[in-house]
Amino acid sequence: MKEITILSGKGGTGKTSIAAALASIAKNAVFCDNDVDAADLHLILKPKVNEEHVFYGAYVASINQENCTQCGICADICRFDAIHFSPSTGYTINPLQCEGCRLCERVCPENAISSEKSSANSWFVSDTRYGQMVHAHMGPGEENSGKLVTEVRRKARAIAEETGADFIINDGPPGIGCAAISSVTGTGQVLIVAEPTKSGLHDAKRLVELVEIFKIPIFALINKYDINPEVSEEVAHYFKEKKIPVLAKINFDTSFVEAMIEGKTIVEYDEKGEIAEALKEMWRKLVRE
Repeated sequence: MKEITILSGKGGTGKTSIAAALASIAKNAVFCDNDVDAADLHLILKPKVNEEHVFYGAYVASINQENCTQCGICADICRFDAIHFSPSTGYTINPLQCEGCRLCERVCPENAISSEKSSANSWFVSDTRYGQMVHAHMGPGEENSGKLVTEVRRKARAIAEETGADFIINDGPPGIGCAAISSVTGTGQVLIVAEPTKSGLHDAKRLVELVEIFKIPIFALINKYDINPEVSEEVAHYFKEKKIPVLAKINFDTSFVEAMIEGKTIVEYDEKGEIAEALKEMWRKLVRE
């Protein structure tokens, strides 16, 4: 079983469009959306949910007003400005500002503060027209996205082992944060989707530096290659210097948008088109590697 994780240094490079396209090309694969903060692979693959599980996030504190004597100690020691006083309601805790350190709970002389893990997050096991998919949803302001990525990847591996799948295709998050680190850890290959902009190149460099720490083989795809030929060559030159194979250079094409509007991958939308053929060839190269 081979695990391939598709990443990008920044959002908007076309990473999910490429991941969905590979899902429609690969045979006998399990799909996993690692972008738990803003999952969108399901918009194209349209999964039918078979299982739903609660993921417990960070601790969130609350104040029992009956026990609170309004001494203000909790507000004084809170370094996240999460505890506020109002003459009408007394001291209250804003859950979106609370970082779950539980210090207020420990120092309260009246034991008026308690903490519980947030249950505003879920992960799912679903069926798609191409195979099984594991994905997740995090509530606004929720924490522990890295742990949730680890959980969905663990389940995807279990399904792949049970079903004898040949591949796991991970649609990773943008950037180099906790979710990206959890997406990289233990994967077999990383495919970086880059765009020909200065910010795209800068962020791709940071992502390469991250993946290199894990000593994982890196491959690249340059999307929207023709919108800025000068920067595209700069991006290609950087990958060449780093000895990172560029497996495809995809030109800008409105058919990507047209395919998304119809809820299809670019390969489904135009199976014999130039982009579809380029992505099929890229997949063959990934499989050979």
